[in-house]
Amino acid sequence: MADTKVFNIHRVKHFLVFISCLLGLQISAQQFSRSAVLSDLEYLRSSLEATHFDLYAYTSKKAFEENYSEVRKQIKSDSLTLLEVINLFQRVVSRANNAHTRIVFPVQPYIAYAESGGRVFPLEVAIENGKALVRKNWSTNASIPIGAELKAINGMPIDEVFREIYPQISAERLYFKNAQLEGFTLPRFYWQVFGEQQEFQVEIVHNGRHSTQELKAIKAMEEFEMKRDDILKRDRDLVYPSNSTAYLRPGEFGGEEDLYRQFIDSAFADIHAKMPDNLIIDLRNNPGGDDAFSDYLVSYIADKPFKWASRFQLKTNDILKEHVRQTKDTTEAYWKSVLAHKSGAVYEFDFGYHEPQPQDKRYNGRVYVLVNRHSYSQAAVTASQIQDYGFGQIVGEETAEFPNLYASIFSYKLPETGINVDVSKGKIQRVSGTDNKMGVIPDIRIKDHLLDENDEVLDGLLKQIENKF
Repeated sequence: MADTKVFNIHRVKHFLVFISCLLGLQISAQQFSRSAVLSDLEYLRSSLEATHFDLYAYTSKKAFEENYSEVRKQIKSDSLTLLEVINLFQRVVSRANNAHTRIVFPVQPYIAYAESGGRVFPLEVAIENGKALVRKNWSTNASIPIGAELKAINGMPIDEVFREIYPQISAERLYFKNAQLEGFTLPRFYWQVFGEQQEFQVEIVHNGRHSTQELKAIKAMEEFEMKRDDILKRDRDLVYPSNSTAYLRPGEFGGEEDLYRQFIDSAFADIHAKMPDNLIIDLRNNPGGDDAFSDYLVSYIADKPFKWASRFQLKTNDILKEHVRQTKDTTEAYWKSVLAHKSGAVYEFDFGYHEPQPQDKRYNGRVYVLVNRHSYSQAAVTASQIQDYGFGQIVGEETAEFPNLYASIFSYKLPETGINVDVSKGKIQRVSGTDNKMGVIPDIRIKDHLLDENDEVLDGLLKQIENKF
């Protein structure tokens, strides 16, 4: 079952790359006048204030305005490319320090660049204990081993390289920015910020020895995109590492809800038939999604009615209302509430309690939930929900995302450039009500080195289960 899904995902990925190439080549070549960019910049600022639940939750208005002014001063050219505009606007949005309020990576210009034969930096990194460690080496230079520390690129210390990249990434804290830099990869971000380069001189430290290595850029499409797999995993799987343990990866909390429910139903029917003592649910490298999906999963391990948040608040506004009228079912209570409240109003919406599955369907053994810094959004919320209700133990490392988060995204386009803006219209409070500006903290801490094929977290937990029971 899982292999089929992985195969289909890769086929879809390649198809989307093909379509993006056709669109990207046209759109990325588009030029925008200075007046149009300045107009959208002003609209971006005012619309963020109008739409965001609390734009200044993680920054001050003074800091936000000062950053805005600095970005505005950089708009001097009479004509700007889509890439240049996105890069500028990202620096405005990211100052809110909220991951769900963002302008995403410039996919269209990048795909157009890659399709035209553009080249990128050949090393991916994992950032651990303040060090950038090589996790993938796509170059022809085999003398750079996996796990070596990357100290500098073209004479620039890696910390400085990262500081140049960080303003393009929306996140609440540095730990979260680094996770996104890992996940969306240094090669892509380096191209975005520093442009095309054909050769690189890198400083490497391995086993205490310093060396300087020469690297050639690799073809972005053929030698990078078409060879690699993303850190984020969207596929679903159920396997049994032993007779006493089931391992369930539910995949992202999105897609076709009926198909998702069918998978969860069949998975727990199989688990119920085999009756393992332990169930491991893997929420690592999970992009998140919708609570309707995660709550259905939780219903199979819950022993009492539950919520996915202790409190959910929403801010409505004119832009959101127009979005709802055009794209949502306004007979649903949730969307009806958006239209019913006065623009600018902040109010609570109660989604109510969810019931657990009937006793004869639910799982009653020991539950462990795996998380890491790439357990995003609803995955982090779900892990905290399971932890707060005592439905299972959390295993792994602290999530980069807070379980109390400004999220519930909606999107709108800037009028002149058509650039898409994601904004947090709501605030989610975890079940326990605790808000300590931290991620989900595991009950059992196990680190996963390099985010590679060696699964220290799962293997470590299986050993603990074996030794304990």
